[in-house]
Amino acid sequence: MTNLPTPANPLRIGTRASPLAMAQAHMAAAALIAAHGLEMAALEIVPMTATGDRIQDRALAEVGGKALWTRELDAALDAGTIDVAVHSLKDVETLRDARFFLAAMLERADPRDRLVVREGIAAQTIAELPHGARLGTSSPRRAAQVRRLRPDLEPVLLRGNVATRLAKLAAGEADATLLAAAGLERLGMHDIGTVQTADLLLPAASQGAIGIECRADDAATIALLRAVDHAPTHQAVAAERELLAALGGDCRSPVAAHAQWQADGALRLDAEIFSEDGADHMTGHVIVTDAGVVSGLGHRLLADAPPSIRRLFTP
Repeated sequence: MTNLPTPANPLRIGTRASPLAMAQAHMAAAALIAAHGLEMAALEIVPMTATGDRIQDRALAEVGGKALWTRELDAALDAGTIDVAVHSLKDVETLRDARFFLAAMLERADPRDRLVVREGIAAQTIAELPHGARLGTSSPRRAAQVRRLRPDLEPVLLRGNVATRLAKLAAGEADATLLAAAGLERLGMHDIGTVQTADLLLPAASQGAIGIECRADDAATIALLRAVDHAPTHQAVAAERELLAALGGDCRSPVAAHAQWQADGALRLDAEIFSEDGADHMTGHVIVTDAGVVSGLGHRLLADAPPSIRRLFTP
């Protein structure tokens, strides 16, 4: 590999400044160091505060959607003040600006959710929560799934990074919350919460996946990043994101999608879409053989869905 980064000309890695985002940026840096035999000084991590991190009292849908997580990084990447951007792919818009290229994904971590309860509540599953418990979340998917399983539960808005949400839970703003298992693991919080099975709470598209973007015209950086791309993760997450594109889903749309490799080498994609209250629900799956199969599943789910679901999507 020629033109590798050096301490005199380091690769500038942009990331949100939250503890989880910083941990993920360091994971990306470690992968690049291992793949190319780089010195640590050849990489520079550039943290920045995203708009979404500053606004914590409203749902994303009210203030600009997932772009609030990527706006600052996109601007820095476009201006050339960073060379790559590291993202939690769950927080990245499905349709991206053509100026940017998703060159690599690191190997996916556990995509499932963990249930975390406040002190004094003994519950390891949604079914075990007390009647009428308040479940804090900002995710339409999680809110709809929980209300489908337990209509008596009350979803309440709970936003912020992992530490903030845990602090709000401890302060009694909610009785329980759901957090991504991958994020907790990356923060070293191995004993926080209880993993919920994917057959009850199908994960969000891209959950557990870290993506690394660069400028689409930067061939040297694309080649550098491709060395750390985990192809099975990339293919699975691409299928999930393709389904979102077919559905026209956004941050207001209660949708779950999870693609996983089967023992026979096939890639199976499971999908669910919901009404806001979870009362209406459509589910389906396909074996991913080509792009048309995935988009076809999305179109079928919407075609068969009642108006309470269709109005939340814009294919």
